[in-house]
Amino acid sequence: MPDSPRKNPLEHICFAARIQRAAISTTILIAILASWYYMLYDMSMNMAPVAMWSAFDISLLIMMWAIMMAGMMLPSALPVIMLVESINKKRKTNGLSYTPTLFFTLGYLLTWCFYSLLIAILQYALHHLELLNNMMVSDNNIFSAGLLIIAGSYQFSSFKQRCLNLCRSPLSLIASEWREGILGALTLGIKHGSYCLGCCWFLMALLFVAGVMNLTWILILTLVVLVEKLAPNGEWLSKILGLALVIYGMSYLI
Repeated sequence: MPDSPRKNPLEHICFAARIQRAAISTTILIAILASWYYMLYDMSMNMAPVAMWSAFDISLLIMMWAIMMAGMMLPSALPVIMLVESINKKRKTNGLSYTPTLFFTLGYLLTWCFYSLLIAILQYALHHLELLNNMMVSDNNIFSAGLLIIAGSYQFSSFKQRCLNLCRSPLSLIASEWREGILGALTLGIKHGSYCLGCCWFLMALLFVAGVMNLTWILILTLVVLVEKLAPNGEWLSKILGLALVIYGMSYLI
């Protein structure tokens, strides 16, 4: 009998790579869907007067922000995560060390967990100053105007534009900051997350104006981040948004 045809080992490697990419993208998509499910059905925390907040209440607030940030930021981060996976697979094919890409993703999310901690503390302070009501919405037109105008002006800053450029074209950062092992992957994820944080942190803070639990504005801001990072000429669109925010902020003072 004729020998059965042998499969090229390269085909096995390519098939395994496709399976690995599918597993990573599926995991990220599940995390995004779980975050949005929480925002749609479980994010119903009605704030008690600030003087009555317990440590448990503040912990829930931090968790709420962290889940929100995962749902809002992971969609725009997915192309970078898959780019890191492609680099990892090429390294593995060439006999170099391989570190699971999910460690890079974890580092990215740790950055936004740190932001969630800071903004939850800020929210506690804003409630204490009576600038936010119990529904987590600004109760002061001057505060709303100031936040919108500052956020709009920030869109034109060189720091914002530098962070946005690195988010839009992350290959130079990945090439210069790549390190071996789990710690290296976590550190790279944190560094990339830091540039995303520098790009988007003021936009996320606008939820104090629209309402921290306002799902319409959460969706709008998620789409804004996607457009800024992924659309052609997104950097120019970010400046148009900045001008719109300044004008909107000024309307609160009229």
